[in-house]
Amino acid sequence: MILAAVFLLVFSGFTANSQEKITLQQAVDLTLQNNLQIKQSKLNEALSGENLKESKLFFYPTLNAGSNLNFNFGQNVDPLTYEYVNEQTTSANGSITAGLPIFQGFRLWHQVSQYKYQLEADKSNTKKIQNDLALTVVTTYLQILNNQDLLTAAQQQLELARLQLDREQKQFDVGSKTLADLSQAKAQAATAELNVTNAQNQLDISYLNLAQLMERDPGNRFEVVKPVVNQLGQINKTTASDIYADAVENYPDIVLAKYRTLASQKAVDVARSALYPRLTFQGNIGSGYSSNRTKVTDRVLTGRNDTIGFVNGTGQKVLTPGYISVIEKTKFTDQLNENLYQSVGFTLSIPIFNGLSSRIGLRRAKISYQNAQVSEQLARNNFNKIIYQAVTDLRAAESSYNSANSAYQSSKDAFNAIQQRYGVGLVNSLDFNQAQTDLNQKEFNLIQARYNLIFRNKIIDFYLGNPLTF
Repeated sequence: MILAAVFLLVFSGFTANSQEKITLQQAVDLTLQNNLQIKQSKLNEALSGENLKESKLFFYPTLNAGSNLNFNFGQNVDPLTYEYVNEQTTSANGSITAGLPIFQGFRLWHQVSQYKYQLEADKSNTKKIQNDLALTVVTTYLQILNNQDLLTAAQQQLELARLQLDREQKQFDVGSKTLADLSQAKAQAATAELNVTNAQNQLDISYLNLAQLMERDPGNRFEVVKPVVNQLGQINKTTASDIYADAVENYPDIVLAKYRTLASQKAVDVARSALYPRLTFQGNIGSGYSSNRTKVTDRVLTGRNDTIGFVNGTGQKVLTPGYISVIEKTKFTDQLNENLYQSVGFTLSIPIFNGLSSRIGLRRAKISYQNAQVSEQLARNNFNKIIYQAVTDLRAAESSYNSANSAYQSSKDAFNAIQQRYGVGLVNSLDFNQAQTDLNQKEFNLIQARYNLIFRNKIIDFYLGNPLTF
């Protein structure tokens, strides 16, 4: 049993020491690296980047090649000789076509600008998600530290309650204390045990939340590295108006709304370009082949004369030497040269009436632009409210911390005095337990007030663009 106990202690100590330790910066980095929302947002960035590349390539000429091969049976029209034939015909055509947009109502220029703004908006959206997640990680990380301190305080109070219960039990056994005193001590110990259980549960939940933010298996246990936060440091005294003025143009939510507004504005110009005529240059070159294409290669005399007509008046025959034409299939290469054709031209398209689709598209784009403007102003107003609320919360957290610290020191002094009087029998157990409970509550309040003040102060630094570190 002794060996088993020693092995268990050693193994438990090794397991505890082997747990991975994660700092606040590592927690933020792991979250930004593994979060699926960020990965999705970056994919949207990539799509916008490809759209921008494509819009720039629309200025270049287009060049396309095509060909076809046909087999006709029975009576059909030869596609090259345009003659009716009643035999199998094999035909082929090939062409190369080039086109160049000359004028499209400046649509291409506006599309390039629109996709540029959309790309910047997607980048800002990624930055927004990263900032929001970083802030959430810091909040959860501080919650873990807060719950650790609460658990430590609860365990210390449980130890004091157990010592007090042991003292009460011994004094009850010798008749110095009543059953009511002993029951009060037991109730105090039970309350302390409940506080430890609640604190442990809250700590486990906060660890689970951080693991989920990092996209980490909750079964893989880890510990957070506790930074030095006992000293509050310099409390930010910047006014809300100054913070807003410094942060508004760089805050990702505002930048995102601004670029979306600019993209919507260019969408109006793109829709308006549909009302203008379009001029396009086109060029084409091609050739074809037909298996029925023939040519005369030679003429051979037959040795007899053929009548080709009669002389008016005399009726005398007009004769010509007879011959036979030697016909051969035209070669494929020869047909490519003989059937070669080229063409160049311009195409002008003037919109006159298309069901008012262009007009409706323009009005729809204008409405979207107005909506984007309202959304941008709403984002600015919300950010202004957030800044003023953050400053108000910081001032309130500072006041709460000062009050909690003063209350804790007073309660601590009062408890020390009551403890000394209780030791010499001048205070009953009910008053002593009440003083201890009051001290516990004041300590819990101080821990929460300290972390709340630290967090509120870091929030102001976050909005000012400073890194979220301790």
